[in-house]
Amino acid sequence: MKRTLALALGVLSLSAASLALAKSPSAAPLSWTPCAQPNGPADQQCAAMSVPVDYREPDGARLTLSVTRLPSDRPAARRGVLFVVPGGPGGSGVEALAHRGNALRKALHGAYDLVSLDPRGVGGSEGTGCGFRADDRDVINSLAWPGPGGDISDGVARTHRMADTCARNGGAVVRSYSTANQVRDIDRIRQALGTAQLSMYGVSYGTYVTATYAQQHPENTDRVVLDSTDDPNPVQVERAWRANTAAGADERFPDFARWAADPAREHDGLRLAELPSAIRPMVLALADRLDRTPRATTTPNKPLTGNILRQAVQQALNGDADFPWLARLIKEAKDPRTTPALPPGYAMPLEDRATTVFIATQCNDVSWPRDVRGYAQDVAVDRVRHPLTAGEPVTVTPCAFWHSKPADRPVRLTSDGPSNILMLQNLRDPTTPYFGALRMRTALGGRARLVTVDRGGHGAYLANGNACGDRAVTEYLVSGRRPTTDLRCTAQDLPPSPLPPRA
Repeated sequence: MKRTLALALGVLSLSAASLALAKSPSAAPLSWTPCAQPNGPADQQCAAMSVPVDYREPDGARLTLSVTRLPSDRPAARRGVLFVVPGGPGGSGVEALAHRGNALRKALHGAYDLVSLDPRGVGGSEGTGCGFRADDRDVINSLAWPGPGGDISDGVARTHRMADTCARNGGAVVRSYSTANQVRDIDRIRQALGTAQLSMYGVSYGTYVTATYAQQHPENTDRVVLDSTDDPNPVQVERAWRANTAAGADERFPDFARWAADPAREHDGLRLAELPSAIRPMVLALADRLDRTPRATTTPNKPLTGNILRQAVQQALNGDADFPWLARLIKEAKDPRTTPALPPGYAMPLEDRATTVFIATQCNDVSWPRDVRGYAQDVAVDRVRHPLTAGEPVTVTPCAFWHSKPADRPVRLTSDGPSNILMLQNLRDPTTPYFGALRMRTALGGRARLVTVDRGGHGAYLANGNACGDRAVTEYLVSGRRPTTDLRCTAQDLPPSPLPPRA
């Protein structure tokens, strides 16, 4: 399909709200000031940008967003702007550039100014929290993990209360936390940068934001990279992503089992069994035992429960570097002579604004079922099919009791638009599983190419040492050369293991 026809089809797919936005006044230029972060690039800059709380009321209440950039360190090689879209919902672009900016700069040889944002309610951007109770912000409670046997009654009461709290305290600002508004905010930033087109690099949830932007603004996108994507089904969106993590954990867990049974673990005292096949039954039995008899930990009044162990497994499966602390936790939990230490982030409640953005974006993006019995039935089935996650991916959330309806319909991602998208995907991703990425690939059709990396974990580009996958993305962003067909990167492209334990 010729580019002009693809662009025309993409323009026809724009929503009424997007068309109204296109007619709104252009944003004022950004005024940059230094904002170097700890251990980040010394020349990172930030700017404040005002956006409407509700784009349908451009003269109404406003929010100030924190926008950040790393200017190209090779101006002669600069070809444009690469907008880095953070994951989440609730990831910080300021932190993303601080943590990954130097690696991106080195890989891309100064081809871009790297630009990102803290979305509404995140980091340095204005926003509000719902004012959740501290116990509702506990990582296990905020995810409403089912109780022993799959009981969701506590989760129903808790998530109902959380939805009521948001309705009482959040107002229009919390209702504005959505993918649709993040897309609008990014286009307002594009206008303020004075650039006709953005190249874009989205990771995890950021791939959905990026793909939505590319669908709604095809004329404003240059080279687009989606790193670790999931099912774009517009009827479910985040609900499908949560549900998919159950199978994703099953697909990824054998990597941990092989690592934990490797004789090389003996040196660090982290070998859990002689055979990989013994690791999964061990973890399931330990979680069941902790359901019945939680273990006291080094954190006062915070025992290690079966659900904390299950959540720790899910978290650690995202990267091989987390395998050592998970193995250590399992060994400590099995040894009655030791007092286990909780993993980082499990001892204290989550921050209120972070919890709010994470939950509200999911609830504002799409309508969720409201039948509590349906959630109970889903949990009963899922915990049998996928005992590692024990029904959590399909359990009730505050979205079942959300007081407001989504202000925007989810965008249907289609093959209509320029062929300028490159997808990069680990084969065994526990958070955005490969089968979900294949559905995104099917939806995008001829617009995309998929690079599959024979690797486990979440996040692929410059993240897992796969030279083949890294090379494909770098070459596309720098030179515009994209694989002519979908590409498979094998394990032979990986660095040697084992990884050292993380301090």
